[in-house]
Amino acid sequence: MEHHLPKLIVDLALILGAGAIVTLLFKKIKQPLVLGYIIAGFLVGPHFTFVPNVLEKESVKIWADIGVIFLLFSLGLEFSFKKLINVGGTASITAIVEIISIISCGYFAGQWMGWNMMNSLFLGGLLAASSTTIILRAFSESGVKRKNYAKVVFGVLVVEDIVVVLLMVLLSTIAVSQQFDVTQIISLFLKLIFFLTLWLVFGIFLIPSLLRSVRKILDEETLLILSLALCLGMVVLATNIGFSAELGAFIMGSILAETISAEKIELSLKPIKDLFGAVFFVSIGMKIDPIAMYEYRWEILIVTLILILGKTTFATIGAVLSGQPLKQSIQVGMSLAVIGEFAFIVASLGMSLKVTGDFLFPIAVGVSAITTFTTPYMIKYSESFYNVVNRYMPEKVIKTIEKYAAGTQNIQEENKWKKLIMGYLALILTNGIVIIGLVLLVIYAVLPFVGELIDSKFITVIAVVITMLLCAPFLWAILVKKPEKDIFQAVWNENIYARGPLIVMEIVRFAAPIFLTGVILNFFFSGTIVSLVIVPIVIIGLYLLSTKFDLFYSLITKRFVYNLNERDIKEQEKIKDKKGLFLLWDTHLTDFEVSPNAKYAGAQLSELAWREKFGINIAYIKRGENIIPIPKEDDKVFPFDKLGLIGTDEQLKNFEQNIQVEELPEHENSFKEEKITLTKFTVSETSPVLGKNSKYLRELTKGLVIGIERDNNRILNPSSHTLLQLGDIVWIVGEKKDIHDFINKPETQNPK
Repeated sequence: MEHHLPKLIVDLALILGAGAIVTLLFKKIKQPLVLGYIIAGFLVGPHFTFVPNVLEKESVKIWADIGVIFLLFSLGLEFSFKKLINVGGTASITAIVEIISIISCGYFAGQWMGWNMMNSLFLGGLLAASSTTIILRAFSESGVKRKNYAKVVFGVLVVEDIVVVLLMVLLSTIAVSQQFDVTQIISLFLKLIFFLTLWLVFGIFLIPSLLRSVRKILDEETLLILSLALCLGMVVLATNIGFSAELGAFIMGSILAETISAEKIELSLKPIKDLFGAVFFVSIGMKIDPIAMYEYRWEILIVTLILILGKTTFATIGAVLSGQPLKQSIQVGMSLAVIGEFAFIVASLGMSLKVTGDFLFPIAVGVSAITTFTTPYMIKYSESFYNVVNRYMPEKVIKTIEKYAAGTQNIQEENKWKKLIMGYLALILTNGIVIIGLVLLVIYAVLPFVGELIDSKFITVIAVVITMLLCAPFLWAILVKKPEKDIFQAVWNENIYARGPLIVMEIVRFAAPIFLTGVILNFFFSGTIVSLVIVPIVIIGLYLLSTKFDLFYSLITKRFVYNLNERDIKEQEKIKDKKGLFLLWDTHLTDFEVSPNAKYAGAQLSELAWREKFGINIAYIKRGENIIPIPKEDDKVFPFDKLGLIGTDEQLKNFEQNIQVEELPEHENSFKEEKITLTKFTVSETSPVLGKNSKYLRELTKGLVIGIERDNNRILNPSSHTLLQLGDIVWIVGEKKDIHDFINKPETQNPK
């Protein structure tokens, strides 16, 4: 009996087999896996005939499209709107200056090389985002990721990722129209802002509530299926409205990132993302033509030079403009000169829309390969380059930059106006977008359904009533909820000349609900007279029913704010005991991960003697899902163990400089050791440890004594032979139950 295996399965076996072999090699030589997948794709592609080639190219393309969706969905899960807000002005200004400049350089370089408009635009687009993966790896290997400028780089990378997602929407629109129409671009931008706000407001209001309601029956499998369904549902919605599938996937990932299930979803999604992502990058490699790559070797060299020089220069200028010192600005600029995964996604977008030439792929691959190798050296020698610049730059220019950096650190009055203006804009725009969204919902969802049940004569009246009832709380909020009252009053009292702009802002706030009411009525009625009659009725109704609207608006606002901050709230509840560690003088707890190549891996804590050498304590060891609180001297440290280290900044820095330890990435830095607590008690006359040594207390409580306050003196990390005296305040860390039971024994408690 003859069996026919579908060609797609044969192709997948070939793709994954080649990917596995090449990436193992790249792991061995410590190079980015993305380049490995691309080379694997070249090997099984039509331009390399020494091994079997992929046959079902169209089917592989569909899998690759799914891979892009899951890559963007995963990126959204790692993205937090609060993280973008916390990036601050420094990274935002740096990123905006750098992105606009490098896109412009890419476009004009393409024009100079004789390319058409679309090829030039997509060249600028693929240069926009730096590779987060490569930069993080280079920072880790160079040991600079805890330096101050690294924080700015991380912020710039976050902004770049967001901008490139929006840039893909813009490029798609331009590709369809084949022209750069400023009016159309502005219209698209406003439409994009409208739908982004609408999706995020409703998504954050509804989806976390949905996940909470089914939490008890939601296991890993159903959570994964539900999250994928939400992702693809948003993809369908986004494409039907006119945006890209990638934007829809990213938005849904961003919404789910604010839920307490984000980490579980990300963990469950990782194998799927890795599988389809591998297929996507392999499919890119299949399109590489080595003849074209050789043919465009000079273009690759030119684009590489533009990228390295351009990103370094413009990011440095952006950092200086944001108020950073010259040295830090140069270090930021020299850290960003590398393109990554997004370059291939942008190039793939141009190919799928059939608006760019095949040569963009080999150029993107060539530039990525070169800058991957140059990035570690750029980071390593950034300080040396600064020393050269500092030596030859005119002293007057250096002093001007230093004066400017110092002057941008504290601008209080502008901050007041900034908060005030942002408060008014947030109130009016957010509620206004929700109102228009509700109107569209009634027109396109409610009316078609109601029209089949009720006589058409009454449809308009019913639609107006339903719309006004839905929109009334939000209209009332704009009318009554005065934002930033304290700042408004302070500015009003401090400067008499500021009262004019403040009055204008209030007039705008009162006019906004009237204007929005007119917009709503305009959807259903024609003629100014009808609107002039109904608008006053609506305003009077808002006033008469203000109490009920206030209650309803407060309820939905509280629900939205809770959903937005639920993840942080839960984390704070879980680590509230850990915060007590910060109260002990200057010590604090930091999470570290043991490197797989650490020389001390496998050694016992007694052999390492970190407490004696560096003055640090180990509060816990997390090994997989197992937690070892207050490890003993014979416990061992193994690769990938996560350690909770207690010490001062100097102690931890000294430890870091002498021990090969790798700090956890930011999104893993919220260790859930709710069983561990740090607390203190006073040795009383009846205390069972009075006159005993610290070792006895440890045996009694299974805890670790990390400090003693005695006669206004502090003993940090007392030896095991230190005797406990009457009145000693003892700081001890250990399992919550054991410490709680000991402290709450009658003989331990302080006499009243």
